[in-house]
Amino acid sequence: MRRIITGLAGLFVFVTISCGVASAFGDDQCLTCHEAIGDKNAALFRKDVHHQRGITCAGCHGGDSTKEEMELAMNKAAGYIGVPKGDQISERCSRCHSSMAIMTGEFKSPLSRNQSEQVSRSVHGDLSTAGGKRIIQCTTCHNSHGILNVKNPASPVNPRNIPTTCAKCHSSASFMKTYNPALPIDQLEKYRTSVHGRRNAGGDLKVAECASCHGSHEILPANDVRSKVYASNLPATCATCHSDAAYMRGYKLPSDQLEKFSGSVHGVALLKKGDKGAPSCNDCHGNHGAAPPGIESISKVCGTCHALNASLFAKSPHKQAFDRKRLPECETCHGHHEIFAAKDELLGVTGAAVCGWCHKQNPPNKGFTVAKTMRSLIDTLIAHEKQAQALIDDAEQKGMEVSEAKFRLREVRQSRLESRTMVHSFDLAQFEEVVDKGRKTATEISIEGQQSIDEFYFRRWGMGVSTLIITVLAVALYLTIRRIEKRQREEIK
Repeated sequence: MRRIITGLAGLFVFVTISCGVASAFGDDQCLTCHEAIGDKNAALFRKDVHHQRGITCAGCHGGDSTKEEMELAMNKAAGYIGVPKGDQISERCSRCHSSMAIMTGEFKSPLSRNQSEQVSRSVHGDLSTAGGKRIIQCTTCHNSHGILNVKNPASPVNPRNIPTTCAKCHSSASFMKTYNPALPIDQLEKYRTSVHGRRNAGGDLKVAECASCHGSHEILPANDVRSKVYASNLPATCATCHSDAAYMRGYKLPSDQLEKFSGSVHGVALLKKGDKGAPSCNDCHGNHGAAPPGIESISKVCGTCHALNASLFAKSPHKQAFDRKRLPECETCHGHHEIFAAKDELLGVTGAAVCGWCHKQNPPNKGFTVAKTMRSLIDTLIAHEKQAQALIDDAEQKGMEVSEAKFRLREVRQSRLESRTMVHSFDLAQFEEVVDKGRKTATEISIEGQQSIDEFYFRRWGMGVSTLIITVLAVALYLTIRRIEKRQREEIK
């Protein structure tokens, strides 16, 4: 028990000295004096969360706040440093905020004790252009004498105020160009146009703001693989809110977007294959101006990557039909979060084909006929390609030289891929032209493959016949030599 009491007493003394906690030996005389002379900082400090927890001016400025005499209160021997400058500011903050004993012991604070370490590793922990100090200090975001609890609506780091707090630097062209001229300075303006921004401005503290996506103390560059907004990490970052069914229920939004996206062609490319060029949430919804694409803008969003498909569709007969029915263009056939791979099976009017969703056989429908014909053409091309591939593989296995023909098979595959793009024109003539090009090439390759196989058998039979002739000649020569030798032996006798 004595050890416990001694330990607690030691902790109290440590906290009192290191953080300037007001003790029973006296009040904060620094604050009393500065209030008497009308110091604005003193008025702010009265509302400060640190003052409310018993921390005196000496906690940050050093000295002895229990002394009324200026010389004693501001005695350097008592640790007085005056106004902290540069990294000295954050160092003073970290004296308490990096100590588990202080944060969870004396103050029983739930705050993390490694904020200073997180900032030092973050993009804000880099050296400023002045050198010798970080780009920002704790007070840059939290203020100095008027620090308020994050839940206080007046706090600069309250969720509603964070956008404007970040914008103090990030909306300044002169400031940002000294660090990264490539960074835009209109993030706040874009954010205010987003769904998140509009709700945030209306007082909704649940919606995403800067820290929700980028982090608070641990902010890292977007191209850092550890960053919350790194391409492959972004879906999980968005899912922090959007996959929480209870959280989304109040907004009447689904919570299965990440699940659908992960199984889509885009999600597989990004999350499983590691293709950083594949789209993530922000590529379709936007970054700071995030909002669901509208019916009229979906094709424009998809068209940023799939430019030729979008161009062909814009000139197709489906464009006007979709506009009349107020149907989203790409999404209608391909889906949105659960976008599936563009396979040949999607074309046609049976099975998994999407054309049959609208185009029915009865009553007679031109769209039904065109879709059915296109699928028939594709099936024919696939059959020709398989036949050509089989013949070339057979010839190659027999040892024939077919490297050029194998290379030309790429042209057939390219025609099939081109047909998947050309289908967006819904022009049967253009589509058939692309398919016929591939079918013609496949036929030529099949002929070459069959010729190579025929040549193999011709060589095989030719070798067999040649071997037989050579064998007969060898036997005949052998017998002739034996007769000659026999005749010579008889003459000698």
